[in-house]
Amino acid sequence: MTEPTGMPWTDNYLLGYTPMDDTHREFVDVVDAMLSCSDADFPARLRAFIEHAEKHFADEKAWMQASDFPATDCHVDDHEAVLNSAHEVEPLVLDGNLEIGRSFAAELVKWFPGHADYLDSALAHWLVKKKAGGKPVVLRRNVTLAE
Repeated sequence: MTEPTGMPWTDNYLLGYTPMDDTHREFVDVVDAMLSCSDADFPARLRAFIEHAEKHFADEKAWMQASDFPATDCHVDDHEAVLNSAHEVEPLVLDGNLEIGRSFAAELVKWFPGHADYLDSALAHWLVKKKAGGKPVVLRRNVTLAE
């Protein structure tokens, strides 16, 4: 299997809660930058990912806690596993092991859609229901539907 060479944004990632959708677009951008940068730039791109993820995951945790989201522990555990891996990978990358860093970035491409589809979509639904009393409305462009 070939490793991904990028992570383009797709409206499939939209969940209908604008602050989360905006953060997810940033997530995709920083992962894409890790996947497509030069070896010389990779350590800085990994650091940018870690800084993004720390804020991204902290924001989601704050939303969960403020809204009494029932699946907070499971969701936070998933975030912590990603951050723990990033923190383990960073010193190895700084010591010159770019292969492990690039493998980590490729794993994020595999991890994110499932996390967004299950854990984040449930949170988005919960937050919209709490704030607006309804379900999220998502308008997706250029999405190919299976027949």
